[in-house]
Amino acid sequence: MWKNYIATTSVIETLESLDHYQSNARLIAGATDLMLEFERGIRNDVSTIIDISRIPDQNNIYIDADRNIHLGFLVTHNQCIASKLLHENAYPLVQACWEVGSPQIRNRGTISGNLVTASPANDTISPLMAMGAQLILQSLHGKRVVPLQDFYLGVRKTVMQPDEMLTEIVFPAIEESQTGYFIKFALRKAQAISLLNIAILLSFNGGEVVDSKITLGAVAPVIVHATEAENFLIGKKLDEETINQAGQLAKLSAKPISDIRSSAAYRKTMVKVLTKRALHAIKNSDSLPRLPSNPVILATHHESVPADKFEYTPAECEITTRINGQEYTFHSGYEKSLLRFLREDAGMIGTKEGCAEGECGACTVFLDGKAVMACLVPAGRAHNAEIVTIEGLPVNGESHVVQQAFVKEGAVQCGYCTPGFVMSAVKLLEEKPSPTQQEIRYAISGNLCRCTGYYKIISAIERAADFKLLKES
Repeated sequence: MWKNYIATTSVIETLESLDHYQSNARLIAGATDLMLEFERGIRNDVSTIIDISRIPDQNNIYIDADRNIHLGFLVTHNQCIASKLLHENAYPLVQACWEVGSPQIRNRGTISGNLVTASPANDTISPLMAMGAQLILQSLHGKRVVPLQDFYLGVRKTVMQPDEMLTEIVFPAIEESQTGYFIKFALRKAQAISLLNIAILLSFNGGEVVDSKITLGAVAPVIVHATEAENFLIGKKLDEETINQAGQLAKLSAKPISDIRSSAAYRKTMVKVLTKRALHAIKNSDSLPRLPSNPVILATHHESVPADKFEYTPAECEITTRINGQEYTFHSGYEKSLLRFLREDAGMIGTKEGCAEGECGACTVFLDGKAVMACLVPAGRAHNAEIVTIEGLPVNGESHVVQQAFVKEGAVQCGYCTPGFVMSAVKLLEEKPSPTQQEIRYAISGNLCRCTGYYKIISAIERAADFKLLKES
C-alpha cells in the first residue's frame, strides 16, 4: 500500500503537495478505484496519497447566469442523483450516476474521479462529453481549460500533468429545445461495469433534429462520437426508418475489443440496439417513467471538515476517531483500508471482509452519516470522523429492530453477509422510515448473499419498518 498519507484542507495545500511529490503521488477523493489498484498491487509506483475529500465548499452544484452548470471536484454520484437542478437541466448525467456501482459506492465516488480514472467504461464520461463539458485543471503555475473530448489520450491516459488537479467541471444546461438520454448495458442491474453505454443529446426545431450528439462508451480506447449517425440525424424527424438507419450508422463508430465480459461482435451489435432504444426513448420522452425524484442514497448528513492539515508517515501516525460513540486514538494502521483498520486495530470484527473489492457489501459501515464500503476507504479518513459498525447498533443491550426482524423472518443463513445487509437496512430506515419494496431493493443493491434468495431479507426489512413505525407511534 502507500507509505505516506496526507489530508489537505485547501486546493493550494493540495497543489503544493502535488508539486513536491509529482508522479509518486495520487489524489483521492472517493478512492473507490484507486483502492482497488492498491489492493491488486498495480500502484507500487505510488508512495504518497493525498486525500482531498474534506476540502470545504467543493461539493457544490450550481448554475450560473449563462446557464452553465458547475460541479465541484468533490460532488459525488449520489449528490448528482439527489440534485433537483440536475434532474431538470442535465438528466442524462443523473441517469449515468444512477447506474454507477451501488449506494455505498455512490456515496464516496466523485464525478471528477470517474473522469480522471479515464476508463472508457466509466459511465459519467459519455453524457458529459455529449453535453460539451469542459474541465478546469489547476497547478501552482495556473489554470487551463480542457474540453472533455480532448482530455483522453487512451485507456487510463489523460493530458493531466503530475502536478495538476481537476478543480471543476463546467457544461451547458440542457435547453427546452433539447432532449437527452443515457443507456447502460451491463451483465446485471447493479455493481456492474458497462459492456457499453450510450448518451444522446438532440436539439429540435418543430420536431426536426437540428443538432445531434451521440457518444459511445466501452467500445473504443476512449469515449467516441458516433459521427456518421450524428450527421445523418440532422434535418430528420425521428420516424422508424430514421431511427433504424441511425442505429446502423452508430455501429460503424464502434471499435470494441473482445474480453471476459463480451465479444467485440456482440458489443457492435448492441451499439445498434441501444442507439435505437435511446432514440425511441427521446421520441417518447413525455411518456417515459423518470428516475425517483427522492432516491435512496443511504446517507443522512454530510461529513465535517478537519481544522488542520495532517500527514501520516511510517515514523509518525496518530488517528483519533470516534467509533460507535467512543473515542479512540491509534498509532498504527494508516497504511490500511478502513476495513482492515477496524478489524485489526480497533477490534471491530463484526464488519466482514468478503471480496475486498467493493462488490459484496459485507464491509458496509457508516462514515460520517453515510453508508460506505469500508474496503474502499483509506484508514486515514477515520481521523476526526464518526464511524458506526454493526457492534454499535444495539441500544441498552437490546438488538436493533432490524437485527430482530432478520432473526424473526429467518433472513440469516451463514450470517457472513448479514452485517452488511443490516447496516444498509438501518441507514435506509433512518432515511426513509416507511420505504417501498422498490426502495428496499435499491438500498440493498450493493449487498450480495450467496446462500439464498433475497425474499426473506426484503421481508425482514419491511417487518422492521412496520415495527419501528409502530414503536415510534
